[in-house]
Amino acid sequence: MRGLFLPWNPLRFHTLTFTSLPNRALTLSASLESLSQVSARERRRERSERRERKSGTNWREEVEMKLIEKPKKKGSWMDELNLDNLAKLGPQWWVIRVLRIRGHEIAQLLARSLALNYPDVEFKIYVPSVNEKRRLKNGSYSVKPRQLFPGCVFLRCVMNKELHDFIREYDGVGGFIGSTVGNTKRQINRPKPLSAEDVDAIFRQAKEEQEKTDQAFEGEEKRAALVSGIRYTELEPDDVLNAIVDTKSKGRHRKTSDQVTVKEASSNRNKYKLLVPGSTVHVVSGTFSGFTGTLKKLNRKTKMATVHFTLFGKENIADIDVNEIGLETNRGL
Repeated sequence: MRGLFLPWNPLRFHTLTFTSLPNRALTLSASLESLSQVSARERRRERSERRERKSGTNWREEVEMKLIEKPKKKGSWMDELNLDNLAKLGPQWWVIRVLRIRGHEIAQLLARSLALNYPDVEFKIYVPSVNEKRRLKNGSYSVKPRQLFPGCVFLRCVMNKELHDFIREYDGVGGFIGSTVGNTKRQINRPKPLSAEDVDAIFRQAKEEQEKTDQAFEGEEKRAALVSGIRYTELEPDDVLNAIVDTKSKGRHRKTSDQVTVKEASSNRNKYKLLVPGSTVHVVSGTFSGFTGTLKKLNRKTKMATVHFTLFGKENIADIDVNEIGLETNRGL
C-alpha cells in the first residue's frame, strides 16, 4: 500500500489589533464596572456635587426659595364671609362711615353704647379733628372742632361678627370701609383694617394741623392785644379775653359787651388751680352728664379736659369741655 504524503507548512500567527474597535465600547464597559463597585450613597453624593458645580448657588436653597415664594392657596369664599375670622387679626384700627354733620356726636354716643353693652371689650374711638378757637364779639371763646376726615370715625378693637353687626345697625352709622367678598350667591362688605403706616400718618397729620391752628390763633390774639394797647406777654393765655378793655368814643367812656370784670378773670384762674390731674370731677352738662370721673389732663389753650370714667369695671377716656365739668364735693354735707 502506497503511503499518502501530505505537505505541511508551519502556520503563521498574526497578532490582532484593536484599532478598529470603537472607543465607546471600551468606555461603556469601564463605566459599568465602576458603577458595580460604587454604592448608592456614593452615587447620590456625586450627583449632588455635580449639581453644586453646575449652578452658582446651592440647589437646595433654590428649592426652598421657590417653596417660600409659592403663593398659598386661598381659603374658600365661605371663610371670607365668616366675620368671626377677623378676631384672628387681633386689635386693629377700623374705619366707620357716619353722617358728616354728626361725626362727633355719633362717636360719643357710640362709645357710650359700647361701654354699656360690651363692658369686657377694650376699644378706642378717635375722630381726627382740629379745635379751631375764635374770639366772639362778646369777648368769649368759640371752640369748634373741624374734622380732618368728615364722615369717618376710627375704632380700635378686636372685631367679630357680633360687634360688627351692633355697630353697623347703630343709628347714624353707614357701615365699615372695606371690600366686597363672596360670589354671585352671597356678597357682603368685609371690613378692612388700616395699616400701621396709615395710622401713624393720620395721627401725625392731626398733630401738625392742630399746631398750625394754635399758632395762627396766638398770632391773631397778639395783634388784637397790641391794637387794644395791652401787652400780650403780661397776660395769661386763658385770661387774654377776660381783661378790661376801655374804649373811648367821642371823649366819653362807654361800657360794651367786651368788658368783663377782673373778678371773673380771677375766678377762672382759681378754677384752673383747683382742677389738677388726679382730682375727682363731676360732669354737669353734655353727653356724659351725671357721670363722675378722674381728671387726667387739662389743656388750658383748648379748654378741653381728659377725664377717665369707670363703667362696669372698665376705664374709658373722654375729652370734655372745661365748662361742662366741676370739682366733685361731698354732697352729703
